[in-house]
Amino acid sequence: MDHRTPRTSELLAAVLAAQEQDHVAIGDLVNALRNRAFGILFLIFGIPNCIPMPPGIPVVCGIILGLIGLQMMLGRQELWLPEGIARRTFSRAMLESIVTRSRPWIERFERISRPRFEQFAGPTARRLVGATVVVLGFILILPIPFLGNLPPGFAICIFGLGLVERDGLVIVAGFGATILGLMVTALMSWAIYQGAIAIF
Repeated sequence: MDHRTPRTSELLAAVLAAQEQDHVAIGDLVNALRNRAFGILFLIFGIPNCIPMPPGIPVVCGIILGLIGLQMMLGRQELWLPEGIARRTFSRAMLESIVTRSRPWIERFERISRPRFEQFAGPTARRLVGATVVVLGFILILPIPFLGNLPPGFAICIFGLGLVERDGLVIVAGFGATILGLMVTALMSWAIYQGAIAIF
């Protein structure tokens, strides 16, 4: 039997179908994702930074991703969230938008992904991924305009896919995307700073 049964796209669809209320509690979402909570939550809270979303969403996503990354860095096997965050809700419509927009891309990825390069998907690598996501989550909290959330959000999504599929090659690509994203964010911040100096 495939270790990834159900597949990520199927599990996301099942989680969405199970939500009958207009709002979804983050704690209920974590419980529904079982042992794949870390990787899939990287996807769920990383994707909103890659698609148009209401203002303020990146800040919430950054805080949650930072907490998740911190626990992965510390080697926790089960995800814990503070009661205040676990009880926080978001609209089912938002979850549906995230799943609907991302599912075709995830399904394409699933056709080519497989467990490989296990040394990059083991416990030590997971801790390093967690530490990296803490940094990326902090960047999402910063008020960087002009698609400033896209580079870190994209890198987090790559990490999420690599973790869920146990694909070390994809996790390595996530580190590459992180380096590129940090460079782009730094350049954008520098350009904004120079622009502000020129104006004032």
